[in-house]
Amino acid sequence: MFRTALRNVLAHKARLLMTVLAVMLGVAFVSGTLVFTDTLSSAFRNQSAKSYDDVAVAVEMYPDAEEARKAPGLSQQDVDKVAKLDGVASVTPRVDGFAGVPDKDGKLIGSGWSNKGTNFAPGKDGKDRAYSFTTGTGPADAGQVALDRATADKGGYKVGDTVRVATNGPVKEYTLSGVFTTEDGAVNAGGSLVVFDTSVAQKLYLKPGYFRDMTVTAAPGADDAKLLAEVVKVVPKAASAQTGQALADEQAKQIESGLGALNQILLGFAGIALFVGIFLISNTFTMLVAQRTKELALMRAVGASRKQITRSVLAEAGLVGLLASAVGYVLGVGLAVGLRSAMSAFDMKVPGGGLVLGATPVVSAFAVGVLITMLAAWLPGRRAAKIPPVAAMNSVHATATTKSLVVRNSIGAALTAIGAVLIVLGAGQGGDEGRMLIAGGAFVTLIGVIVLIPFLSRPVIALIRPLFVNFFGVSGKLAGLNAVRNPRRTGATASALAIGLTLVTGLSVLGATVGSAVDKATTDQVKADYMVSMASGNSLSQEALAALEKAPGVTAVSPQQAGALELKGSYVSASGVSPADIDKVLKLPVVNGSLSTLAKGGIAVDEKVAEKRGLKVGDTVPVEYLDKQKGKLTVGAVFRGNEFVSPVLIDHKLLTPHEERAEIREIFVSTEGGASAAHEQALSKAMGDNPAIQVMDHKEIRDTFGGPINLMLNIMYGLLGMALIIAVLGVVNTLAMSVFERQQEIGMLRAIGLDRRRVKRMVRLEAVVISVFGAVVGIGLGTFLGWAIGETVKSSLPDYALVLPWDRIGLFLVLAALVGVLASLWPARSAAKLNMLSAIKAE
Repeated sequence: MFRTALRNVLAHKARLLMTVLAVMLGVAFVSGTLVFTDTLSSAFRNQSAKSYDDVAVAVEMYPDAEEARKAPGLSQQDVDKVAKLDGVASVTPRVDGFAGVPDKDGKLIGSGWSNKGTNFAPGKDGKDRAYSFTTGTGPADAGQVALDRATADKGGYKVGDTVRVATNGPVKEYTLSGVFTTEDGAVNAGGSLVVFDTSVAQKLYLKPGYFRDMTVTAAPGADDAKLLAEVVKVVPKAASAQTGQALADEQAKQIESGLGALNQILLGFAGIALFVGIFLISNTFTMLVAQRTKELALMRAVGASRKQITRSVLAEAGLVGLLASAVGYVLGVGLAVGLRSAMSAFDMKVPGGGLVLGATPVVSAFAVGVLITMLAAWLPGRRAAKIPPVAAMNSVHATATTKSLVVRNSIGAALTAIGAVLIVLGAGQGGDEGRMLIAGGAFVTLIGVIVLIPFLSRPVIALIRPLFVNFFGVSGKLAGLNAVRNPRRTGATASALAIGLTLVTGLSVLGATVGSAVDKATTDQVKADYMVSMASGNSLSQEALAALEKAPGVTAVSPQQAGALELKGSYVSASGVSPADIDKVLKLPVVNGSLSTLAKGGIAVDEKVAEKRGLKVGDTVPVEYLDKQKGKLTVGAVFRGNEFVSPVLIDHKLLTPHEERAEIREIFVSTEGGASAAHEQALSKAMGDNPAIQVMDHKEIRDTFGGPINLMLNIMYGLLGMALIIAVLGVVNTLAMSVFERQQEIGMLRAIGLDRRRVKRMVRLEAVVISVFGAVVGIGLGTFLGWAIGETVKSSLPDYALVLPWDRIGLFLVLAALVGVLASLWPARSAAKLNMLSAIKAE
């Protein structure tokens, strides 16, 4: 039977090609993901180990507010005490924070969150072991800085050039003393690294004479654990210390955790692609078995048992899976190399290291490929074995019995109903539990629809058949009839496309709905023309606020200064604002009272907080500030919440004295005559043309908050593209084998006058009918899922309302029709080229 299976595979190479491609693509996705994440994990682990290779003990200090008043970090005395311990070879203290450098156009190099500044900490030899200088040296005085090589190259900086450096304060100019290479994480993340003289870095980021952390290098023969015990005795109690090995292990675990999440996401999409591929494989073997019923019957007649017939089909599938897995693994390795190169192209630097080709990707590739192919071929093989020899010899195509169709449709309807109920229950419950219910319900519903889809094909296609008849005549009529001739085959082909479009449509509906809600919660709530903030996410300075208030053309300015108050026994976040201008820059509908009371020392409270804490206008309540100072404030207004401010509003001049440093997150600015290029330039100039400060108009505010949603959707679309490609291969495969199966019929049609042009049109329209049918089912189910998931997040989006992206839905239908046309090119050409007489004689 194995020789028979091998002969059949070799005899049907062309017909099995699409199956090989489908399995190959799915396996490539799986193996590529595993190789890629293994390579990244190894590279980052090696980098982490290298960074702490000569670190015996690492100490850091992040004191709380009360401890920070005494010592904000590790003092020089603490560093000196550690340096004097037995077994210590050297101590390297560090202090760091945000620092950004502009390019020649004045734009910030790198992303704000990954731009970093730190101090130069040379040892006795005058070198800092963290940096390898390619040109120049480290900063020797307060007027010098050094840059990492990538930043220097992007900005076109050379040793001796003047460099403008932006920190949380005003932009300052320094002389470039040197350019270096480093394994620092900020640089590897695509950011920049500015190295200052130690005294400058301390003044910028902490306090003169203090450091945030230090690393200790042990003398030869010293024991790290014993050294750690000695270090703990001499550093402040607020400091934490651990061995370099423990720190490296901790970072390795964090890397594994982060890459594990990425691995699971990519493998999830690979699973979707393979799930779609099952339908293509099953359809292929079903059609092959149907075309070989006489051959299988003869084998039964000469003594082959049912088990042997099933094993023969499974052996064919195993051989196909083995070949596809081998090719897929090689492609997966290529995919991993491509992904790594793509990361570098997007400035996401990956530490050096070779490609990791472990055993897990190889085993997974072959296990997944072979098992998926054999699983998909099991049912067709079982059906082939159940056909009696005499019945098979008398009928080329055994039709499904009425009983089997009733059972299938009943099971499909029951599963669909159960899944739909779970989805509705999940939508009503909301939260994480609701989303879990929806996920389970979506899976059950999808299986139910797949089982039921042959039954749905007749009524759905019957609705669009008249359109094809009216526009395309005989070709359209024949295409509609051919599409429903074998509902199971049509259903299996359409299912692959329906699964992909279910997910794509669900994401589109959810993305459009959430995006619309975010728009309403952002730009619709902002009256100001501009929002000013730090690219790094850090706080703006009081000097920035004062500069904007004095900028030409400015009519209203208010900060959003983050703070907190203890109100009725528990802390609540508060926003320090400008009483005179807050209602000119933000929409804050007042439910009761007046915002003008903020200027008299009152507070305004969000209506939800007021209701929860039993507050009303006129109440005088005791409060406690973050510095433990106490006072009494009067509620002057109750307002409807705004996403840009905290639940309690207070005059920023009342809040500032109680904070060590004003945390101004954003500043809202209105200008005379509205936003314009001149106003934006004037505001930037008022900020000293600081490249780290963003001046955003309404469109840029919308992009800032809505951009991640669009980015996520585009990534999801790209990952689902593999499933849609496999679905297209399924349409091609079904049509090609259908044309082969109907050679005699096509020959007869040609003989009675159907020319080649109309034969091509018939096959193309059949493909369009099947593709559009799958798209309609997928779009309907996807819209339902998008609504359900949206219901679980609407409580966190005050302006939530379901939005159907009709433009994208229309585009999906058009693309589905186009997919049908493209998928039919080869089968239609093959059908049109059939020799009339040879086709009529074919069995």
